[in-house]
Amino acid sequence: MEVTWWGHATVTVEDSGVRVLTDPLFVRRLAHLRRRRGALPPAAAARADVVLVSHLHADHLHLASLARLAPGTRLVVPSGATAAVPGLRRVAAARGLRVIEVRPGGSVAVGPVSVRAVHAAHDGRRLPFGPHRVPALGYVVHGAARTYFAGDTGLFPQMADEVGPCEVALLPVGGWGPFLGHSHLDARRAAEAAVRLAPCSVVPVHYGTYWPIGLDAVRPHEFHAPGEEFERQVALLAPEVTVHRLGHGESVRPVVVR
Repeated sequence: MEVTWWGHATVTVEDSGVRVLTDPLFVRRLAHLRRRRGALPPAAAARADVVLVSHLHADHLHLASLARLAPGTRLVVPSGATAAVPGLRRVAAARGLRVIEVRPGGSVAVGPVSVRAVHAAHDGRRLPFGPHRVPALGYVVHGAARTYFAGDTGLFPQMADEVGPCEVALLPVGGWGPFLGHSHLDARRAAEAAVRLAPCSVVPVHYGTYWPIGLDAVRPHEFHAPGEEFERQVALLAPEVTVHRLGHGESVRPVVVR
């Protein structure tokens, strides 16, 4: 299997001939955010057999990026997403996407690969409006390896039981601003998640890509440092876990040992 990080929470996982894409975001600008590192993903990054959307925040469910998907692509979203985001239904109809809504515990089969939705400790609503009725999700992709994509989440007591055994974890280690609440993983909390999950390999994501205008010069360490700090923390807390700190557009084939 192979993992490619395109920036932010956008990752391609290729496993058993199935191409899985997470939270696609293919733009230079999103509201007050600018892409400050890494070239935009190439057109080939939008090619996928199934696309997983973790929650409804605009940097994770981005309609213009979903509009680049090929007709017939399966699009897995949290239950209630199409009602909460009317534009999602329009994009899906225009592009011929196959939308599948899931709740924690639900699963989708894509050829020899299964995708299971799991709980995420995060406010998944489409901000700034709407009641908190649409869950935020993580996903476990089960093929030749079991790969956990956390989406956005904080630590929660049942994390290891919810996710189950996994060989590869894609963990958010930062964000797009200098202050992260408890519903996010920063570098230290992500390292604690690695301790609890005990995967063979971890790829840090959700950092060092988008940053608010002006803040890249004011607090540059908050933008650049999370990946290195996560790697340092894992070396201290879980030295048996291999960290693959990728550059934008880089790929890795993690060693999978069951």
